[in-house]
Amino acid sequence: MDIAVKIAAWLVGAYVLIMAVLALSQTALIFPRSAVGPVPALPAGAVPLRLERPGGVTLHGHLIPGRRDATPVIAFGGNAWNAGDVALVLHRLLPGHPVAVFHYRGYTPSEGRPSAQALLEDALAIHDRLSDNAPGDAGLTTPPVVIGLSIGAGPAAHLAAKRSVQGLLLVTPFDSLTRLAQARFPWAPVGLLLRHRMEPAAELAGADVRVAIIAAARDEVVPAARTEGLRTALARGEPEIVFDRILAAGHNDIYDHPAFADTLRRAMTTLTRARSAAPKE
Repeated sequence: MDIAVKIAAWLVGAYVLIMAVLALSQTALIFPRSAVGPVPALPAGAVPLRLERPGGVTLHGHLIPGRRDATPVIAFGGNAWNAGDVALVLHRLLPGHPVAVFHYRGYTPSEGRPSAQALLEDALAIHDRLSDNAPGDAGLTTPPVVIGLSIGAGPAAHLAAKRSVQGLLLVTPFDSLTRLAQARFPWAPVGLLLRHRMEPAAELAGADVRVAIIAAARDEVVPAARTEGLRTALARGEPEIVFDRILAAGHNDIYDHPAFADTLRRAMTTLTRARSAAPKE
């Protein structure tokens, strides 16, 4: 009996230690800043952006201008993406559209410390900065299409729910960061430990916004159930899914899929059509 008690105590202690490590390391797991590469060379016309946030935090971003008559894009990348890479990729895939992307706080050269709540609040401030206070070409001339890639679905959905936008385009999205973490760590009390909350499905409930979804059939990061949860939630609410495609790719290589560029452009076209003229794809 004594041996059994000791083994049980050891197992409990080991579990508690693992939970403590998981709780303390969750910010680094969700926001792996050290994995982000340097800013790539951007087109000569790219405009550097700055945004001052409370607490003395300065966010930095990039605007790659496009045609004045083209719908502008505000994008939010994955958790290990450099904002310059996101801007450059979307500039190449959506030629003519102005593209604005900010580095998440805590991601060099932006200052501060990343957190889910801070990123959601920053998303609104970024929109407002571009809409009201940006000089010259850095301002939005029309409501933007908001694009969220992977974890960027969180701030993108938050922005689309709180501001007037032309549409919301999500690539490999999830319904809830909590449910996503529960799927990754089913043996952990995620609901108690998780400090970072992003809930795109709940955020979009009742929002007057059209949504386009591009998912990966072999997504090893966002399980199909989590994207399906988002679809189900939107089907019950006000948001309308006007475009929905699943490509035979994984979470990270979907951008190299031969059909991705055309799929992204078709989604963008569907979102920017007049509502009455936009059939579901």
